[in-house]
Amino acid sequence: MEPPQLSNEASVKLQEGINLILSRWSSLQVAVENEFGGRYSRERSQQLPVNIFTWFTQSKGPIYIEELEDMLDDFMLSLNIEIDDGSIEEISEKLMIMHEECLEGDFSSVEKLKDAPSVSVQHIRQDGSDDEYSTGSSVEEHTETGVCSPKSQPNCIQSDHMIVDEPLAGAEDGWTVVPSRWNKGKRN
Repeated sequence: MEPPQLSNEASVKLQEGINLILSRWSSLQVAVENEFGGRYSRERSQQLPVNIFTWFTQSKGPIYIEELEDMLDDFMLSLNIEIDDGSIEEISEKLMIMHEECLEGDFSSVEKLKDAPSVSVQHIRQDGSDDEYSTGSSVEEHTETGVCSPKSQPNCIQSDHMIVDEPLAGAEDGWTVVPSRWNKGKRN
């Protein structure tokens, strides 16, 4: 039995949904923004939604969420990022559900994503240095805010003073960003 095919409209909506989900994945966006995978991280990240869409539409047999998780994990590893915060599984599940909905002609999840405000990604830079990041850096843990910390390895970015470009205090959602005490007085 051949897997069900997407209509033209469903294909367009699925592509849009894949792009929206990936654009809101903070781990991916931080890795791309900070070029953890090297200077071509952004170009490589633009290929990921194409690969996912192709996987959904060109698979000859049944598709399994584990295969999608492996694809996302392999991609993040290619950016020198090891994800262990559960976001790969969460993103995979959202993509699988969206694919199923698109097969049924239900585009409500894509519309909800379009209407939802996007989350800004914090940019991390090393204090006092504009040097390129090492392509050997990787991430060991992720906080709830999506900011990553590098593994303790010789080829990793390490600094006692990391500066995070924070969004303006009192953002539209009502939250206020409070600087940590240890950075007090070291701001520009």
